[in-house]
Amino acid sequence: MSNAKKGVRLENVSKIYIDPKTNKEFKAVDSINVTMAPGDFITLLGPSGCGKTTTLRMIAGFESPDEGEIYLGDQAINSLTPNKRDTAMVFQSYALFPHLNVFDNVAYGLKLRKLPKEQIRKKVFDMLDLVGLEGMENRYTNQLSGGQQQRVALARALVVEPGVLLFDEPLSNLDAKLRVYMRTEIRRIQQQFGITAIYVTHDQSEAMSISDQIIIMNKGVIAQTGTPREIYYHPNSEFVADFIGEANFLRGQVAGLEADLMLVEVQGVKLPVARPASAPAVGQPCTLMLRPEAVLLREQGVLPCKVILSCFMGSYQNYHVMVGDTLVKIADNYPVGRRVFQAGEQAWLDFGKDNVHVL
Repeated sequence: MSNAKKGVRLENVSKIYIDPKTNKEFKAVDSINVTMAPGDFITLLGPSGCGKTTTLRMIAGFESPDEGEIYLGDQAINSLTPNKRDTAMVFQSYALFPHLNVFDNVAYGLKLRKLPKEQIRKKVFDMLDLVGLEGMENRYTNQLSGGQQQRVALARALVVEPGVLLFDEPLSNLDAKLRVYMRTEIRRIQQQFGITAIYVTHDQSEAMSISDQIIIMNKGVIAQTGTPREIYYHPNSEFVADFIGEANFLRGQVAGLEADLMLVEVQGVKLPVARPASAPAVGQPCTLMLRPEAVLLREQGVLPCKVILSCFMGSYQNYHVMVGDTLVKIADNYPVGRRVFQAGEQAWLDFGKDNVHVL
């Protein structure tokens, strides 16, 4: 693509709406600050109503921020209409023109720019080849599958060579298997072009699989920003830990502090865990986060428990156990050759100090 990579920066950006029931103002997006690096694939992730789609629409120009400034590269873009911004959007509904064939749908933006016919023809055919739609240029959108329609929408957005490509839950209308395939294709094409992409979804696995950076939003604010690995293994709150994958939470109390270790008393047992940078003081309450795959069930271990569910899931044995009055979920991956515990048995949780994250 000829255009240089562009980053996006939001400075103290807010969007205020009026609640129709109470007639009071509320901030759908509340004073967020974020910098998105050029060439990165950034995902805005969060539950419904968290502000992620509103944020995307403000970057696209379909909504105007009530406070703050949005920058595309070094250019402030608040005052620019959508067609004047160096962005292109791939919509959830595809937004294709049913009266136009595939070629004319993809060529639409190029024709608006009044490019020569031969240049348009070459660009469109090159793009159709890239997204795997070669030979389908004369078909109409009602003759295409959902996945093919999504490819047309992607080709139409890419062919105009935008500085930033925006995705508004583009795969939500596809079945599960096709979603996985298409998200891989989107990531492949994004990396091939090196284009900056901002992607909105509420699907955690989708965000984990395609993102360089994930921005988790909750109630209009940014809860955490980081790589998928950082957010998964080092969440900064119970909300983030529970939203990204499954998480177990053990409540305890700090029983001792050493140079690199912290002792946390859980159910009368003092557990050594890696000391965090800002450790709570001795005697303070503490929460430990354990991922289900980071725990094993053993005949001897670090915490006693009682098995209440044991279920073979093929690639893993799924356990639910009680540690005191706390439910802990365990995914014992590929349990071949290991003892399988049954519901009602007493057992022990076994995990290393580096498998625990202190919240």
